[in-house]
Amino acid sequence: MTEKVIILGAAGRDFHDFMSYWSLQPNVSVVCFTSTQIPGIGGRLFPPEMCNNHKNGNSYPNGLMIYDQNDLEALIEEHGATMCALAYSDISYDSVQSLAARVNSKGCKFIQVPPSLTQLHSSKPVVAICATRTGTGKSQTTRAIADYLKKKGKKIVVVRHPMPYDKNLLDQRCQRYEVLEDLVRYKCTIEEREEYELHIEEENLLYAGVDYQMILREAEKEADIVLWDGGNNDFCFFKPTVTICVADALREGHEEHYYPGEINMRMADLVLINKVNSLQSPDLASSQAQHIRDFLGKQDIPIILGNSVVTPEARGPTGQLLGDSVVKDMVYGKKVLVIDDGPTLTHGGMPFGAGYVLAKQMGAAEIVDPRQAAKGSLVGVFQKFQHLEKVLPAMGYDERQVSDLQETVRGVDCDCIITGTPINLENVIDVGKNCVRARYCLQLDKQNMTFLELALKPIV
Repeated sequence: MTEKVIILGAAGRDFHDFMSYWSLQPNVSVVCFTSTQIPGIGGRLFPPEMCNNHKNGNSYPNGLMIYDQNDLEALIEEHGATMCALAYSDISYDSVQSLAARVNSKGCKFIQVPPSLTQLHSSKPVVAICATRTGTGKSQTTRAIADYLKKKGKKIVVVRHPMPYDKNLLDQRCQRYEVLEDLVRYKCTIEEREEYELHIEEENLLYAGVDYQMILREAEKEADIVLWDGGNNDFCFFKPTVTICVADALREGHEEHYYPGEINMRMADLVLINKVNSLQSPDLASSQAQHIRDFLGKQDIPIILGNSVVTPEARGPTGQLLGDSVVKDMVYGKKVLVIDDGPTLTHGGMPFGAGYVLAKQMGAAEIVDPRQAAKGSLVGVFQKFQHLEKVLPAMGYDERQVSDLQETVRGVDCDCIITGTPINLENVIDVGKNCVRARYCLQLDKQNMTFLELALKPIV
């Protein structure tokens, strides 16, 4: 009997699972993908050139269509599907079970593929930086580890979890980012820029795309060590030498309730609890660490505590950096609009990000509610994510949404804008007002850095 499979995804691990596992299985026919979380990714074609047709007897000569997950029940019936495979991340356990119920009610099996079936083996050491939730600080952790390894004389290449949001997936098969101009060459969305730009600024060579077998082979040519910079709370696509899982001090307990974050926690060689400096007392993070040890049943697992340090940066009309006193005067006692990282605020579920932290830190008199000024697609974003009140998510998955973001920003009555998105947003939209950028980085004290060094010792 041939198993007819629908892969449930969000333009990320779904494609990888298909290419590394499902397309190569005998007696399996994948009938389509579904999409969710990311606007505008449905209605596309996964191209036949990436369907391993040379290995599976040309089973997918026309590629595979990607449909909206909202139509799942109808798709099961239309294609006679017998199995649905979950292949996206940062989903509450309640939502996972609800999805399983939808599938099972149509007489269809519901499965979750373990990492071991899809992880690719590398000829180079791999450090995987994963997380319990979106927005814990994976990328700042990756950058800190990259800096450490480079100082040890190692040549590193960062491989980022996929973000292929362009209509033509084949154009995004294997992307190499070395200079900022590459962001324009690959027509990167705001969300892609948020993950790539700071690596480029810090001279970390980065790969991303769709075909992670091809990406890994290219990265290996240039690296002593491959760093996996995870997306959401998904697991690594490569078999890791060392796995570091980043948890959030501001979301204690989430490591137990969001798929597949718990998998990352259980597979970790070291856990980093980040943003401890945002707590009223570091004792709360120590309590969280002990709870994690008890939950995992691993009293000996190394758990370190880190601070996410947020600092302001602003530039003048000619691009020159402004002095600290000038930047402080732009915010202190002023009416401020905060724009924070989109994924962290939306499917990450956070009510605020680094921009909001900086606004409070710098003494803004008022943080403006942006909801009444929302334009176009941003209206729907606020309707869907009703926990957002004092921050504007930096949404920009396509040109239309970027335009909506710009019009929303320009419609807000404020003295200054603070951007907590990792990128220089002024390179993408015209904000029309004074703008302060929240820069943030991982800070570890000597004792916690020692534990990190011990975790990395096998590859240094």
